[in-house]
Amino acid sequence: MNELTIRPVKEADSEAIAGIYNYYVRETTVTFDEEPLTVARMRERVAGISRSWPYLVAEAAGEIIGYCYVHPWKEKVAYGRTLETTIYLRNGMTSRGVGRRLMEALIGECRSRGGTHSLIACITTENKGSRRFHASLGFEEVSHFREVGYKFGRYLDVNDMELLL
Repeated sequence: MNELTIRPVKEADSEAIAGIYNYYVRETTVTFDEEPLTVARMRERVAGISRSWPYLVAEAAGEIIGYCYVHPWKEKVAYGRTLETTIYLRNGMTSRGVGRRLMEALIGECRSRGGTHSLIACITTENKGSRRFHASLGFEEVSHFREVGYKFGRYLDVNDMELLL
C-alpha cells in the first residue's frame, strides 16, 4: 500500500483504534472480549501499554487503518523477556501488506530495544489467516489449547505461536 506511515501511537488515536477493535468484538471470535470498548476505556488501554511497550499504528491518507503492540505475556519475573503481540487491521484492510509492515516494525522495535527474547501470538485456532500470517513472519506454533474460550455460544481453541528474537 502506497503512502503508508507506521508511527508510535498517540492518545488521539484511541477513537480510531476503538472503532477498529470493536468490529472484531461484535463480529468475530478473533478477540474474546464480548462488549465493545468505549473510547475512554481504549484510551486507558493505549496509555497503559504505550507507556512501557512499543505500540504502533498504520496511517494512510490521515486515517488509522491498523495497530499493533506488545505487552507482558505473563506477570511472573521469569517471563520478563517474553512479550505477547497484538495486531488488528480495519475491516477490509487485510492482504494488502499493512499487517506485514506493522509487525515487521514491531519486531524490529523489540529487537532494537533489547531485553526481549521471544514474542508470543495467541490466536483463535479458527483464525487461519492470522496463523498463516504469523507463520510467514517466522512464528512457529508451540501450543494448542482446546476449548479455552467461549464466545457466540460455542467453545473455541487457541494456538500460541512463538518467534525467538
